[in-house]
Amino acid sequence: MLNKIPKILSADLVRHMMHMGHGDELIIGDGNFPAESLGVPVVHLDGHGVCEVLDAILELMPLDSYVPIPVAVMEVVPGDTIVPHIWDEFRAILKKHGYMVEPEQTERFAFYERSRKAFCIVATSEPAQYANIILKKGIVH
Repeated sequence: MLNKIPKILSADLVRHMMHMGHGDELIIGDGNFPAESLGVPVVHLDGHGVCEVLDAILELMPLDSYVPIPVAVMEVVPGDTIVPHIWDEFRAILKKHGYMVEPEQTERFAFYERSRKAFCIVATSEPAQYANIILKKGIVH
């Protein structure tokens, strides 16, 4: 263990975050996200929700300031009646860490395609639907 690293973050996840470069993307997936089938490394944080993982990751990893929107969520599928209230929590966590940005909404299958190119996926036990989020890593100063 080390000081100042949120305890929720596993050594494996911190290692992946350390190896990421500027512009690399990390996905935090909800409990329904098909993490294992997308062909990129998966770090399991079973028993945890997306919001607590997002908050912990943003303690260590800056978002890309060279792109207009360094965050994306999975768009609600047309005709689906789900209202993803968890996005309000995402916005509050982003704001807490100094990011005043509205996450880009990405169509479901485009989100999966983008995930196939991600540096890694963090699989959580989040029960909320549409609780998937992409983070683009920025420059560490």
